[in-house]
Amino acid sequence: MTVFKGYLKIIKQNAPIILLYVGIFFFITLMIQAATKQSMDGTYQAESMKIGFVDEDGGTLAMGLHEYLEKYHQVIPMENDKKVLQENLFYGNIQYIVKIPAGFEEKCLKQDEKLSVTKIPGSYTSFYIDQQINSFLNSAKTYDAAGYTVEETVKAVNGKEEPKVTMLDEGGNGGVTPGYNYYYRFIPYMMINVLCYVLGSILSSFHKADIRKRMQASAVSVQRQNLEALLAAFLFGLFLWGISIAGGFALHGSEFMKSGSMLYYMLNALIMLVVALAMSYLVGMLTNNINALNGIVNTLSLGMGFLCGVFVPMEMLGKGVRTVAQFLPVYWYEKSNDLLAEFGTVTGSIRVEIFQAFGIQLVFAVAILCVAMVVGRRQRLGS
Repeated sequence: MTVFKGYLKIIKQNAPIILLYVGIFFFITLMIQAATKQSMDGTYQAESMKIGFVDEDGGTLAMGLHEYLEKYHQVIPMENDKKVLQENLFYGNIQYIVKIPAGFEEKCLKQDEKLSVTKIPGSYTSFYIDQQINSFLNSAKTYDAAGYTVEETVKAVNGKEEPKVTMLDEGGNGGVTPGYNYYYRFIPYMMINVLCYVLGSILSSFHKADIRKRMQASAVSVQRQNLEALLAAFLFGLFLWGISIAGGFALHGSEFMKSGSMLYYMLNALIMLVVALAMSYLVGMLTNNINALNGIVNTLSLGMGFLCGVFVPMEMLGKGVRTVAQFLPVYWYEKSNDLLAEFGTVTGSIRVEIFQAFGIQLVFAVAILCVAMVVGRRQRLGS
């Protein structure tokens, strides 16, 4: 088991690199999940804002607008003091200012004069309040044109029931992408980096001309050497896969185990491991230079990461980019990962699509392995 021990010894020497990429993987995953959760918290629910309300009219319509906004926000009555208003807006005590002018009914209903508002520049929630104010005024104008009195108009506008929206859970995930899906999205980045760098450096070392000649002259047969090398690579790959799966259980254990797609995620990661092993074998055959190896590994991991939906969600990629990405194995990993995110229960045609993506990944692995064998054969003949 000389070759096997040699592999393990070199793997042990590369332990800092392995820990570095595993650490980067977990850090990126946790950061992305935290950022995604924060951005999603207010995506499909109304947000309550602090509105400074300056009423210089005191009429029924102004009070009706005050009552309307209070349904959704915290409305704070304030005096028309420019300095005080600016200070409160600057320090975040209020996020939006509405000024109701004297003669509000005449100016806004009859003369279509716009309200004076002040908001924080670049705040998307301000547009939400703009829309609500416009909705109130447009409804009031409609009732006024129909001959309603101001009191009847306010009562009619504020008495309208808000429409109720019922989300249909067709996919089984409640319309929400589960946290463990984000975790599994980044697994290809870690596997390609770690396996291609560590195993690539080992293979490139073993395939240097002098070392290869010494191994050919040894008492250990070539078949035995290859079997020991494959065993070491396979065990290291399984160890890395085990770390990935264990990390997923540590972060999303109960939620992940309750999902009906747990085995599909694990199988997808295992197939990606096979692809990464094939890529590492090819990378190890291509170069004997450690600097060149670093360049190749970074190009592969980052290139596929950006093109295939690891760092940028697939739906945000252009049609041309997605077309090119279909010729890369990570694309099909991410496609199956996205299908699992969309459908909590895998049945029928969805199962067929997922297994097709699995099969295409395996075809890529075989193709990469064949190319690596051709490269290795040419190197042996050339030496």
